[in-house]
Order: sequence, then structure tokens, then C-alpha cells
Amino acid sequence: MLTDTLDKNRKAFDQALDAFQPSMKAEDVGRIIEVNGPIMQATGLAGAFADELVQCEDGTLGIVASLVPDRVGIILLGREETLRAGMEVRRLERQVDMPVGSELLGRVIDATGRPLDSRGPLQELERRPVENAAPAIMERAPVAEPLQTGIKVIDALIPIGKGQRELILGDRQTGKTAIAVDTIVNQKGKDVICIYAAIGQRDSAVAKVLQALSEQDAMSYSTIIVAGGKEAPGLQFITPYAACTVGEYFMRQGKDVLVIYDDLTRHARVYREISLLLERPPGREAFPGDIFYVHSRLLERSTHMRPEHGGGSLTALPITETEAQNLSAYIPTNLISITDGQIYLSPDFFAKGVLPAVDVGKSVSRVGGKAQRPAYHALTGKLRLSYSQFEELETFARFAARLDDKTKADLERGRRVREVLRQNRLSPLHDYEQVAVMLALTDGILDNIALHRINEAQELICASVNDSLPHICRNISQGKKLADQEKDELLEFCRKRVEGLRGQDNGNTPDSPETD
Repeated sequence: MLTDTLDKNRKAFDQALDAFQPSMKAEDVGRIIEVNGPIMQATGLAGAFADELVQCEDGTLGIVASLVPDRVGIILLGREETLRAGMEVRRLERQVDMPVGSELLGRVIDATGRPLDSRGPLQELERRPVENAAPAIMERAPVAEPLQTGIKVIDALIPIGKGQRELILGDRQTGKTAIAVDTIVNQKGKDVICIYAAIGQRDSAVAKVLQALSEQDAMSYSTIIVAGGKEAPGLQFITPYAACTVGEYFMRQGKDVLVIYDDLTRHARVYREISLLLERPPGREAFPGDIFYVHSRLLERSTHMRPEHGGGSLTALPITETEAQNLSAYIPTNLISITDGQIYLSPDFFAKGVLPAVDVGKSVSRVGGKAQRPAYHALTGKLRLSYSQFEELETFARFAARLDDKTKADLERGRRVREVLRQNRLSPLHDYEQVAVMLALTDGILDNIALHRINEAQELICASVNDSLPHICRNISQGKKLADQEKDELLEFCRKRVEGLRGQDNGNTPDSPETD
């Protein structure tokens, strides 16, 4: 009897042991030993790895950034006011990640996926690390398809392709963000997903961008990821990487994505602050030596994928700020060398009212005509040449007492080129509208129209070109070359539309002073 009882008890014990599920698990817990602004030092996290998320006792998140034998340096993703030495820090055993999915479209969030709008919490979404390796070379396809901005001076003279990295730079208040917002607005109906990353911006500036996109019905295909200037530096630092991760999710699904980084100058300053507090050695202008790598590993993730890898694209428009038109400063030169071209906005042009204030002479697209509609090709060479000649002649003409007839004609043509390239905010033009106006300009149809009526002539051409010549407009949008017969039809249409303006009030204007 005793043996039977022992056997039963042993079997019951073995069954209970097999069914036992421990309610506790071992955790790697450390303690804060120092808090220094956006950086804290902790001890006891022996198993921590770089870029791992940790959580403080009060719920504040941080990123492991520095590993030394006796302590761990952590970048805080929240405010440090509630943290004290001696508080516990726990490893979460995962990298910094970001929720991704189509539910993010139309939303305003931060770099951790926390909603900042009034539309309620996000549903459970897939999460992906914010730090990813750039696609391999063999996975990439050539950049050959244009990303239309709707801005004449850019689409005609500095074309941007899907998968390209085009830097926008200039002094403060020269319209850098305006170009980015106009580009987003122009993607309506083009099946391009847009992501705007606001890094260290004022809340009022982000609110203006949100308002503009909402009024133009652009938020339905856009996501805004914000880390304001009052947010923790760590949150500002990971914001562009989080935006890129969201864009990569859609790119891997075969979609075209546009990401705006506004701006990487503030991002570099934030990283400089973090690095100095982590006691990393400073280099040029006190920036750490790896600042180039910080931005290159972000921008190298932009590309156009081969069809067998989805065929999607990720186009990056990073923005950076110059001081006193100094293009040779450390951060601007770094970004110029990383990107595939730059759009430079001149404060001098801005002061003269030439908007957008794009300096064509200092701007370049290294992809060039390979990612431009063929209909532009026959126009842009003449246009760029005549505009460059005009800028030189205009400076020379200020000191000349008398000018010959050819020089006067070149000046008049240049003034009309400059007038045509002006464009109001949030008024993007279709590619066929731009081609029609540029063709009329290069063929001399606008030469006998007064400068102050050039804008009226443009509006007359754009208002009815699609209704009058739908087959030509369709061919231009489909990327077909403009045939000679189609060119003649388009020119005849432009002549008839502006006939009533030719020769009217063709006197001197404030922008066309008498030089003789």
C-alpha cells in the first residue's frame, strides 16, 4: 500500500512539474548612477547591446549608446526631470522600433509611434527597427522615372527622379519647406506616399504644414512624424530614421514613397549635443567624427528597387540650412557629397521677389535628363543657356552706357524666362502645362508681351491646353517624345491663346529698366 501511494504521489508530482509555467522570468536590471540632460549613465546592465531599448522605473524609454566596462551610456527618449540616481532601469531586449502600416496615413505621430493628433490610438501594427541596412547594390534599379514637383524651375531645369536623393538648402526663411510641401501636394492622384519628418521644428511651423496639407487634401496619402524643438534630443535624433523605416515598409510593397527630412542641420546639432555629453571626442566645428556616417546611413536607404524586389522607390528630399550663403560649411558640404544633387535657394532672389528663389547656376541634379519627361529635353537646354547668359548680362548691363540690339534682346528674353519661372505657393502645374508654357517661351511667342502680363499669358495657356489638345497632353504625361507635328500644333495653340496680349503695354516696367 505504501509503495502504491508513493508511486501515485510521484506521478502526480511529475505531472504538476511538467505543467508548471513560471510566472516570473529573469530580468537584467540596472540602476541609474547619473543623469546629465538628455544622457544618463546606468550600471548593472551587463548584457545590454548597442541601440537596445531600455525602460526606466517611471516608464521613460532610452537607447543604449555607449558601452564601457563599468557603465552604460543611454540616450533618453523623454524628459529627464523625473529621473533620479538609484532608480531602476530594465532591458527590453529589442532594438528601437517603429510601427508601420497603412493606418499611419493621415496621422501625426512621433518617432515611437505615439499619436499626436486627436484621432485616437493606433491599432496593433507591425513594428520594424528604425536602423536598417541600405539595400544591396544588386537589388537597386536605375533612377529613370521622374518625380514631378509641379514647380516649373525644378521639373524643367533640375529634374528629380524616383529613388533620388536631392538636397534642398539655403539660408533661413528662403522657402525650403515651401518647396517640400508643394512637392507633396503635387503627388495627389499619382499613387505616391509622402512622409514629412519635422526635426526640431517649432510647433507653429509644423501646424502650418499640417494645415496646408489638410486644405489641399494631401493628408490622405501622407504621414507627419514630429519631434519638436521642445522634445528630448534623443527623440529628435531617431525621427528621420523612423520616417525612413515607415517609407521602406511601403517601398518593399512596390509603392513609390517620398520622404522629407526637415531639417538635417538641426539633426546634426542634436547629435553633436548627445555626442559631447557622451564624452566622445569632438572634431571640426565640435561635431563628432562620425557625423558623415550618421547622415549617409540614413540617405543611402533611398533607392529604386528592381522589379524582382518589389519595384518600389524611396525618394529623399533632405533639407539643410546655410548661414550667410556659406555653401562650404561642414554639414552642407557633407550632405552635398552624399546626395545626388542640390536645389539652392538664394536669399538675394527671395528679397527680389523671385519665388521660388532657386538659383539655377548653383543648383544641379546629377541624375539629370535620365529621369525627365522626353518632352522637356528639347526645351531645357535652350532655357538654361539663355537664363545663365541673362544673369551675366544683367550684371554687366548695370555699368554699360549703351547696349547693342542683340544684348537688349537677350536681356528681354532673360527677363521673360525669370518671370515664367516664378510660381505661387501651392499652385503646382501638370507636366503638359509646363511644357506648353516653356515651348511658348523658347519659341519667342512671349517676347512681345509686357512683363507684367506674362503671368496672365501663362494662365491663358494652362487653362485650356488639356481641353484643346488632349492627345498631346496625354502623350507628354505618358513619357512620349514630342513629335514635330505635335510641337507645331502646341505652338499654334499658344499663339492663338496669347494673341490678344501681344504688343499691349509693352513699355518699360519696374523689372525692365531702360538701359540705353
